[in-house]
Amino acid sequence: MPSLTIITPDGQKTVNVAENKRLVLAIEDSGVDISHRCGGNAKCTTCRVEFIEGEPSEMNEREKEKLLSSDALGKYRLSCQILVDRDMTVKPLKLVHEQSWDDPGPRPSDTL
Repeated sequence: MPSLTIITPDGQKTVNVAENKRLVLAIEDSGVDISHRCGGNAKCTTCRVEFIEGEPSEMNEREKEKLLSSDALGKYRLSCQILVDRDMTVKPLKLVHEQSWDDPGPRPSDTL
């Protein structure tokens, strides 16, 4: 079972995550209020994370297209398009409590 370390302005926490769980759901289910305004469909960038360790080298086409169109390729990753398949350390870049939103957005499905 991979471990996921999440770094926020309030500190960090490490949780064990079921293998191949969507990263955005692993972060949210750990109690961190990560944003996902498009519901995990790679249509926005509110679920973006910075990888500190464990970044996957491969990227699916939906994530690549969105990052290219927003001039963000190589700057961050979309947690909605990544499966936790190894130990990872990430820093979510947009938390709900830091925005003027009432909720994070529709919950992404369990599968990509």
